[in-house]
Amino acid sequence: MSATFTGIALNLVALVFFVTMDTTGKLLVAHYPVGQVVFVRFVFHVLFVALAIRLLTGSLPWRSRAPWLQMLRSLCLLAGSLFFVGALAFIPLADATAVGFASPLLTVILAAVWLRESVDWRRWLGVGIGLLGVLVTLRPPFLTGGAAPHWAIMLPLCNAALFSVYQILTRRLAVIDDPRTTILHTGVAGALLLALAQPFIWQWPGSAGPIPAGWVWLGLVALGALGAAGHGLLVLAFTRLPASLLAPVMYSQLLWALIASAVVFGQKPDSITLSGAAIIACGGLLVAWPARGKGGRRA
Repeated sequence: MSATFTGIALNLVALVFFVTMDTTGKLLVAHYPVGQVVFVRFVFHVLFVALAIRLLTGSLPWRSRAPWLQMLRSLCLLAGSLFFVGALAFIPLADATAVGFASPLLTVILAAVWLRESVDWRRWLGVGIGLLGVLVTLRPPFLTGGAAPHWAIMLPLCNAALFSVYQILTRRLAVIDDPRTTILHTGVAGALLLALAQPFIWQWPGSAGPIPAGWVWLGLVALGALGAAGHGLLVLAFTRLPASLLAPVMYSQLLWALIASAVVFGQKPDSITLSGAAIIACGGLLVAWPARGKGGRRA
């Protein structure tokens, strides 16, 4: 099995886990503080990852050759998660996911500037088209002719910027640390930092909203398990393929988000969201289209 096929397959499965996690998170933040939901997710994330690596490899390689980069990566994920989960309390999952697709585009830019990965003119054109689609999805009044969008629509954009840095740091760390070390560090800084806020915001599961305590705990545990599995697969994917090639694969997440938004929440995407998503997808196809190398071969 080729490294390209394996890397793309790992990324695709990770995206399904992420959409399932986002759907569960949207259900929970309707009744519980965002900081609490994200905190419990990170705690179970760390526990599941540590247990899985210990059982599979017999060791826990915590020591990093670049601990500050690991901490920065974890904090980027924490801040991005707070922005995205916070947005889900106010806007549909499909809209938040569509705006969040600025992340793969920003990843291509950062991969070219920071990692010095080769990005040809076709991919740059795709980035430009994709960013135009993100602009449409943000619903500016000068394009839609309607009222100003809900302020929370900007939160997924903040998450996109942070997640693009997270992905670049993941790629950077792939050549510095053991992948197991990076997977272990993913949720540590976020869990420790959010633990400080829990005495002020914590609400016991079952004390708020109509969801029974058992189902709330199940949802919180599922957030950690899905996040751990998704980010673990993402790390493994980045060890096999460059960031600029994996970034376009992220667009498949939009399809699952559209389905989840309609089926679980009854929030069918409107024409603006669909138009923006279509433009983003076109840009993504250009970015993903392999460059023609010497001799006419596809690179």
